[in-house]
Amino acid sequence: MLLPIVLAAGLIVVIAVAVVQAARMRELAASHRAAAAQAEAALAEQSRSSADEREVQAVILASMEEGVLLFDGGGARVFTNAAIGRHLGEAPTSSELLLPIAFRDAVRDAAAGAVTVRAEAETGAPTRWLRATARPVGTDGSVLLVVRDITEARRLDAIRRDFVANASHELKTPVASIRAAAEMLGDGAIDDPDAARRFTEQLERDADRLGRIVSDLLDLSRLETGSERLDRAALDRIVEEEVARRQAQADAAGISISVQTDGVPAISGSTRDLGLMTGNLIDNAIRYTARGGAVSVEVLAERDAVVLRVTDTGVGIPARDIPRIFERFYRVDRARSRETGGTGLGLSIVRHVTENHGGTVTVTSELGQGSTFEVRLPTAPAPAAP
Repeated sequence: MLLPIVLAAGLIVVIAVAVVQAARMRELAASHRAAAAQAEAALAEQSRSSADEREVQAVILASMEEGVLLFDGGGARVFTNAAIGRHLGEAPTSSELLLPIAFRDAVRDAAAGAVTVRAEAETGAPTRWLRATARPVGTDGSVLLVVRDITEARRLDAIRRDFVANASHELKTPVASIRAAAEMLGDGAIDDPDAARRFTEQLERDADRLGRIVSDLLDLSRLETGSERLDRAALDRIVEEEVARRQAQADAAGISISVQTDGVPAISGSTRDLGLMTGNLIDNAIRYTARGGAVSVEVLAERDAVVLRVTDTGVGIPARDIPRIFERFYRVDRARSRETGGTGLGLSIVRHVTENHGGTVTVTSELGQGSTFEVRLPTAPAPAAP
């Protein structure tokens, strides 16, 4: 009786141990499955993260203004972005096919000497200037080439150099004349009343011209940084004031000047700069109109703009010169401009003021018939209700 009971108890123990082991195996398997799932999720997340990073890098490289080319140690192309096609026309498959030749030499020198090499080249029609930087990458001879378009930078440098040269020349002319007149007076001309009067009048004219050049240069330098747009300016009143200021100048030149205003909307801008713009347009019209001619000034409203129109019956402007008349120190007739006391900066000031106020300036002209300058400025938004 005892033996069956012992055997039954042993069997129960064995079954219990087997059940516990099976439960542990299931727990272990579940733990392994959970770990595997976690590892798989982490791997998938890492893959997504890597894909996102690659996508971000691709977007960044594709949106760059600079063209990028990567060559391996054998000169084969490894990577390029979209901008390189805009600069070079087509991305070469190897460094040996790279053009311009100066860039090919830069890549070869960078790979051979393990140093950064820079080069510039002129290419295309119309002409563009490109600057390339070849930089070695790693130790296997790979080279990264970065290409930039520097055409606009070179154009601005040229404008800056021309401006300095022209300003120096324009300042030297009255200074030399003042010095010559002073020397003549010092050499005895001061004792001759007629000669003394003539040279003192010359000194006065040249001093006035020198002062106008300096004043215009200061105005132009200020305007290049923008105009303050804080006022609700009334262009019709500004025009009437500027015409009144130049009435004596027009009378002395034998020119009739008329003004017509229609009560136009306000402009958001600088009253001082708008007066400077208007004054230069009227002054320019008077200087280039012969005695007996006429200058008319109109201010009118058109849609969402205020239009200033200055018309003269002067000498006119050749068609070939019209695109350049708003450049600094550009003159159609240098001799006449100096004779009338012009500085060559007035129309450049007009353009800067107009652009600073979000407007446009245009000119139509016919030789011997006269010119019309039209400035179109946006009206100011309605004031907010209190």
